[in-house]
Amino acid sequence: MLFQLYGSTVATQLLGWCLVFLGLILLNELGRTKFGGVLVFFIVPAALTVYFIVAAIGKNSFASEWYVIKYMGGWFHYAKLYAATIGCIGFIFLARKWTALGKAEWFKCWPFIIVAINILIAVASDFESAVKGGISGGWWVSNEGVFLYGGWWNLLNGLAGIINIACMTGWWGIYSSKKGKLEKQDMLWPDMTWMFIIAYDVWNFEYTYLNLPTHSWYCGLALLLAPTFAATFWNKGGWIQNRAFTLSIWCMFAQVVPFQLTKPFSVLPSVYAGAPQDGTGAQALYDASMAIYNNPAIANNGPEVQQAIAKMGITADPKAQGVIAVLALVINVLVLAAICKKAFATKTNPYTKEIWKGTKDFEEAMARAE
Repeated sequence: MLFQLYGSTVATQLLGWCLVFLGLILLNELGRTKFGGVLVFFIVPAALTVYFIVAAIGKNSFASEWYVIKYMGGWFHYAKLYAATIGCIGFIFLARKWTALGKAEWFKCWPFIIVAINILIAVASDFESAVKGGISGGWWVSNEGVFLYGGWWNLLNGLAGIINIACMTGWWGIYSSKKGKLEKQDMLWPDMTWMFIIAYDVWNFEYTYLNLPTHSWYCGLALLLAPTFAATFWNKGGWIQNRAFTLSIWCMFAQVVPFQLTKPFSVLPSVYAGAPQDGTGAQALYDASMAIYNNPAIANNGPEVQQAIAKMGITADPKAQGVIAVLALVINVLVLAAICKKAFATKTNPYTKEIWKGTKDFEEAMARAE
């Protein structure tokens, strides 16, 4: 079992997942319009930046109990939010050919660059957890205030992430879609076919499952399935734009709204075996871990961490973590092998040229291009 869906709150936990999934799809559609793109990825982030600055100024006084300060003040959350949003802005420039930058041939490799950076940020987190937890497995507290159970599974998933970067082909094969209703227009990456999407989704789900466990019911399942759903049924070739848009939207939401922590919506993965079964487990874990993280006398992977988790009646159950890590590595290796086979057969550089021309996914995406 991947997640602990509590008996008394299972209906609201499932409802919460559906709300996040549908909300991301709807806001992604808004972002595809000219007005919506400016609103969601320019105006809202600017307003949030002002809010974050105010929170930082008042972190030792009036803002000390604000959610963004108390639980979301780690470097990683801000890095993901701004990296994803900067990626979205670049995608909009490419899709709509705004200014000389959006029309420049050299800028077409921007999607590869920003996606690779985001993957490397995640890989760094995986490797950090492998070191802090130890190869055989151990609890530690991250700077986001989360009890993580790091081990060899983080190492495997970090390797899968590095391989996933190599699975992105046709870096300069970026196109604009024809304009649709409400001036919807997308950046297309036709060579990013279903094989890469599956490899990425499995790797990234495992990343969230290992490193953002108290959020992974939402930022793992809902956040990954929303862009894949849209790309499968109507936005052919636009998966990477869907992914960037929904990731940025989720990061903005999660940074200021404690939805995924509060009863009755919080959901914990199976690694927290024996966690409170009343829907309050995520908040209790955050409070206990932050007390450790904010105490300079306690090492974040020291014996006090093990004692704190034991006092809550929790024992580690990393079986699912290990299984998914192996799966992520195997899938990414197989996709890279398929790319190499295709590249050798066609004598094509898979990064400077598109290698999946003629496949169903590629041609369906190109049919939408201007």
